[in-house]
Amino acid sequence: MGLGATAGVAAVGGIALSANASSDSKSSSSSSSSSGSLVFDPDAYTKLTKTVTDTEGTEHTVVYHFWKAITYVAKPVDATYQSLIVSSPVEIDGKAVDASNAPILLANSIGGYLPASVATATEVGGGGSAMGGGAAPSGAPSASASASASASAAAPGANGNTNATGGATSSNQLLALAAGYVVIEPGARGRTLKNSSGEYYGTAPAAIVDLKAAVRYVKSNKGRIPGNVERIVSAGTSAGGALSSLLGASGDSPIYDTYLKGIGAADASDAIFATGAWCPITDLEHADGAYEWNWSANNLSTGKLVDQTVSKALQAQFAEYQAGLKLRGLGGFGPLNARNLDAYMVEQYLEPSATTYLAALSDSARATYLKANTFITWDGSEATFTWADFLVHVGARKKDTPAFDAFDLSAGENNEFGTGTTLARHFTAYGAKNDSTGLASKRVASDVPAKLDLMNPMFHLVEKVNPNRSKHWWIRLGTKDSDTSLTVAANLAARLDNLGDDVNHIYYWDEGHGANTDPGDFITWIAKVTGYRGPKKK
Repeated sequence: MGLGATAGVAAVGGIALSANASSDSKSSSSSSSSSGSLVFDPDAYTKLTKTVTDTEGTEHTVVYHFWKAITYVAKPVDATYQSLIVSSPVEIDGKAVDASNAPILLANSIGGYLPASVATATEVGGGGSAMGGGAAPSGAPSASASASASASAAAPGANGNTNATGGATSSNQLLALAAGYVVIEPGARGRTLKNSSGEYYGTAPAAIVDLKAAVRYVKSNKGRIPGNVERIVSAGTSAGGALSSLLGASGDSPIYDTYLKGIGAADASDAIFATGAWCPITDLEHADGAYEWNWSANNLSTGKLVDQTVSKALQAQFAEYQAGLKLRGLGGFGPLNARNLDAYMVEQYLEPSATTYLAALSDSARATYLKANTFITWDGSEATFTWADFLVHVGARKKDTPAFDAFDLSAGENNEFGTGTTLARHFTAYGAKNDSTGLASKRVASDVPAKLDLMNPMFHLVEKVNPNRSKHWWIRLGTKDSDTSLTVAANLAARLDNLGDDVNHIYYWDEGHGANTDPGDFITWIAKVTGYRGPKKK
């Protein structure tokens, strides 16, 4: 069906994928679950039709059953966000199919650690971040819940110094449905949610707790919900990519049990089979140092160079952290440290990325590109260049220093670690020590270290290796993505590889934050790792 072909650039509109929908009201009924009920009703669906154009330009007509927002916990804090939607194909191109044993794509639409809702979604792909389009909640489900635009706008990170929304991988949902997979899209609480008492109820670790609860709901309904619940594959972009990674790394970890019990999560496993993560914004407690290691030489868009005293201090912290990870690079590279990471990044990811890009161009287009980018040496089959020249090629860095734990508490991540009525807090010792607001403690609050563990996949892969983690990983990042350090995804991939997991990690040449240039390949990869041979014809 062309679903496995390498596609154009989704993030910039180059992907050959579109969809049109229609519905059959004759088979519709409400799928809203009653309060406290965690039993999926297989008959409470609407029958819809969608035309999906695959990555080769071929149109496919998909008839599918759609279940409107279902609350996935028995004691929701805010059902507007703690709900999921389900889409299951029943007919593809005129042939009836049975998706009862199909892989399940669990696609979150979280971006910037903001809340994401499917409460008003009416079709597949209907989820959205509260500040990033998609389905927005029509209102809070109770007097205690509020996610007003004004409240969100006042939150740190609203000035753009935060992460892209999760919509960049929305093509995955459509292609998955057309391939015969079941698509489940969960909402989740996010950092800007505030109740009538002014208390923030969506900060860390709310989002990952909600995603785990969604998985538990799906698994507890084995035999009732469509799809193979033992073949759940998560997907997410940016902060959603970080949460997808965390979901994969932390399966069945007991450190979340109290939180899950508190919201009435189903008594089931929350381990997933495979993980897809695009530009994951993760490892936050070390992200400032990693960012400076990567982008210290790059000016801001204003042309200004960041504070080099701060930058060098953070780089020193990162060097110590990197050494402590004791990682070995992919491809037999050997031990990774701050002194050789640049060579590793060039050899393992950047030159192969440029080579793939250049090889796909026509001779004339390649010649034009190389003339404009003379730092690349092209021998007819491979691209070579230096790390320093690559940094010049990327240009302006997106974030000032510190990039994540801002001295003035202005970063979205500061808000992510807010608590109670406190909007934002420091989560690193360096950030707290150098606080510029005069309002925050010079020390990290006592509850923050445990929350950092709850939010970092590396905790479950390095400090306490989790045997119930995903064993299959798809990780993607654009080479011009300066929303975080390029080393964050590379370290994640290296650790997973060192643990013996199956890792498929590449960088997209000249792409920025949220790129997804090979969605068809991701769909094919899901079939490969899950052993799925296609939908059964009825």
